Amino acid sequence: MDKRALSNLFRVRLSDLVTRAGVSHSAFAAGIGIDRSALSQLLSSDSARLPRVETLLNIAERHSVSLDWLLGISHDPGLMGELRPSFEIEEGGEDYTDTLLMKWHAEAAGSKIRYVPARIPDLLRTPQIIAFEAKSAHQSVKAQASETAFRLDYNRQPGTDMEVCMPRETLEAFAEGRGMWRGLKKEIRAEQLQYMSTLINELYPSFRLFLFNEKERFSVPYTIFGSQRAAIFVGGMYLVLNNAESIRKMQRHFDELIRFTRVHAHQSADFVRTLAVL
Repeated sequence: MDKRALSNLFRVRLSDLVTRAGVSHSAFAAGIGIDRSALSQLLSSDSARLPRVETLLNIAERHSVSLDWLLGISHDPGLMGELRPSFEIEEGGEDYTDTLLMKWHAEAAGSKIRYVPARIPDLLRTPQIIAFEAKSAHQSVKAQASETAFRLDYNRQPGTDMEVCMPRETLEAFAEGRGMWRGLKKEIRAEQLQYMSTLINELYPSFRLFLFNEKERFSVPYTIFGSQRAAIFVGGMYLVLNNAESIRKMQRHFDELIRFTRVHAHQSADFVRTLAVL
């Protein structure tokens, strides 16, 4: 389902909830924490806009429907939905990946999110780096930019809690233009590092970046969404663990990475800012 079709389906379901509530648009909007004009935009057929995670969660809680139903993943509006298997494979299309991320972040609202990125954390990338990575991997620049914007917007909301852990060598290779970054202009890499340092400072302490030594520990990229699920990224798809014991094991793995941190969260912005760009 493309983004326009998804937004159309969301609008139909939101309109149904407004009708079912039997209150004015102003009262409905106030009940889900937005103003009347924002609700009007969500209900407008001229817009392909989807709401923020916080608004989605408010709609689901206030009107006793599931996020799956709101986002068109399920036809069952009930909160319980279907029982989840302990293990799933989710293939990411351009727009479907956006929907999955929105749903997973919304369900983990109020819980800690633990994230091991494949390269530079998505939400910390400049437009030039997004374009470089997407074109190198033959992916949509627009879809990658949308994912970055979503993650950054999520982390700027009050009450979020995210820890990111990655090898310091990944950032050193980027600064020096090694590996996949060979050929990327020095000025673009320097701009990325300064932008990244600024954002780390801005988002701290609700967003915390830890750097370990890849000689001491190894990790594949993954995200743990509270106690809801762990999604292991394998390039174009996710291996999703829903079993409580499997999620706890992934949490222990992440905690082990934290224990081997060589650059701590309060130091990471300065570390990134002072990397030598060659």
